[in-house]
Amino acid sequence: MEAMSLNGVKGRTELKHEMTKMDCYLLRNKLKHFMKADPHAKKDGKYLIRSVYFDNFDNKVLTQKKEGFYERDKFRVRLYDYNTDFLNLEKKSKRNNLTYKQKCRITADEYERMRRGDISWMEHDSRLLIQDLFIQMNLFQLKPVTVVDYEREVFIYVNGNVRVTFDSSIKTSFRNNDVLNPDLPMVETNPDIVILEVKYDEFIPDVIKYLLQLGDRRKGTYSKYQISRMFG
Repeated sequence: MEAMSLNGVKGRTELKHEMTKMDCYLLRNKLKHFMKADPHAKKDGKYLIRSVYFDNFDNKVLTQKKEGFYERDKFRVRLYDYNTDFLNLEKKSKRNNLTYKQKCRITADEYERMRRGDISWMEHDSRLLIQDLFIQMNLFQLKPVTVVDYEREVFIYVNGNVRVTFDSSIKTSFRNNDVLNPDLPMVETNPDIVILEVKYDEFIPDVIKYLLQLGDRRKGTYSKYQISRMFG
């Protein structure tokens, strides 16, 4: 069955599991024989992701995540390997059991203006996602709240557009939103866990499904943002 679309973006299935480092090691060694490593990763196969998440004084986004709302949206600004010259504004939407992601490039100066509350320029910006965020910042008083860092390792399987990711070393800035600061103090949340994410389009090939049946993992909705807020 073809995935539905939201604002022209096709929905994908996204499954998340919590696992131990040993479980991760065993599964990684199996997957590497059938899946390709992410070509954008560094020599060790990993790269660092830093995101700042938007929420309001009432923790609207966090509450909707905790309570498992079938329809919810989450805005974040993301960069890779501390490269502040390449920033994306992203919106992740959940509709029933499908996930949709929209994104657009922004500049460091534009983020700093958002952070200061200088948002009037966003209302008539040519990027629709900027306009969307402007509405949310006005209606619900959203603002950048918390920075989250983690290391990601990605394996890719072309059939089904499958991505298997391992996220580890999840760190939080508590409520500091200075995402462009390379010296921002960060605190590790739980060094003993790895979050396994499996993302695919209409189907997941049997070979990958079989390989993922390893160990006693807990399926759940392990948001890195939610984990980081538990520590602050």
